[in-house]
Amino acid sequence: MNWLASIPSPSSGSLELGPLRLNAYGLMIALGAIAATWLMGRRLEARKWGTRDDASSIAIWAVPAGVVGARLYHVITDWERFDGRLLDTVKIWKGGLGIYGGLVLGTVVGLWVAKRRGLNVGQVLTVVAPALPLAQAIGRWGNWFNQELFGRATTLPWGLEIDARKLPEGFEPGTLFHPTFLYESLGCLVLVAVLLLVDKRVSLRPGRLFAVYVAGYSLLRFFVEGLRIDAAKAAGGLRLNQWVSIIAFVAAGAVLLASRSRRPASGD
Repeated sequence: MNWLASIPSPSSGSLELGPLRLNAYGLMIALGAIAATWLMGRRLEARKWGTRDDASSIAIWAVPAGVVGARLYHVITDWERFDGRLLDTVKIWKGGLGIYGGLVLGTVVGLWVAKRRGLNVGQVLTVVAPALPLAQAIGRWGNWFNQELFGRATTLPWGLEIDARKLPEGFEPGTLFHPTFLYESLGCLVLVAVLLLVDKRVSLRPGRLFAVYVAGYSLLRFFVEGLRIDAAKAAGGLRLNQWVSIIAFVAAGAVLLASRSRRPASGD
C-alpha cells in the first residue's frame, strides 16, 4: 500500500510503443504543442478571426522558436554547467528549458507569422492566451519522467519518490519531495479555465487577455519556484526565475491598468 502514501517516479525517461522508443520529455512537449495548436485554431474559427490552418502555420514556426528560446535562456542563465562542454548545450532531451525564454522568442516569431498571414496581432494574442498554459500543463510532465526540478523534502502524502541515483546530495534514500511539476501542471490547468472564463465574461481589448495570462502564470511560477531546490542563481533571498516572475507580473499589470484608461479603438 506504499503507493498510496507517495507519488512514484517512472523507472525510465522513455516510452516504448511497439518497436518505437520515444523520449518522454520530448513527447510531453510535442503533445502540449499539439493541444495548444488545437485550442488556438478552435478559438480562431469560433470568432471568425482566422482558421485552423492559420493556427498550424503559426505553430510550425513558433514552437521550434520557443524551444530554441527556452534552451538559450537555460544555457545563458546556467552557463557554468556548460562551460567547456558546448555539445551539451543542444541536449534538450535531458531537460533544461527556461519557459520565459521560450515565451519571448516563441511569441515574437508566432506574431511575425500571424502578421504575414494578414491576421490581427491583438486577436491572435487573445486566442493563444489560454492555449499556452494548456501546453505548459502537459509539457511539465516531462520533468516527472526526467525526475528533475522537484521541490524540497516533504512528509505530505503526495510526496514524490526519486531514484537513489538522482537524489540530491545530502538526502537519504526514501526521502520524498514536493512534486513541483504537478503543482505547476495543475496550476496551469486552473489558469486555462480562468482565462476562458475571463474571456467570456469580461470585455477586454484585443490582446489584453495575453497580459492576464502573463500575470497569472508569473504569480503561479513565483510560488512554485520558491519550493524548488535545484541549483539556481539567486539574489536578495529569491531565485532568478522569481525575480523574472516579479518583473513579468508588474509589466503585465501595467499593460492591463493602462488599457483601462483608454477607450477601445476600432480595429485594435
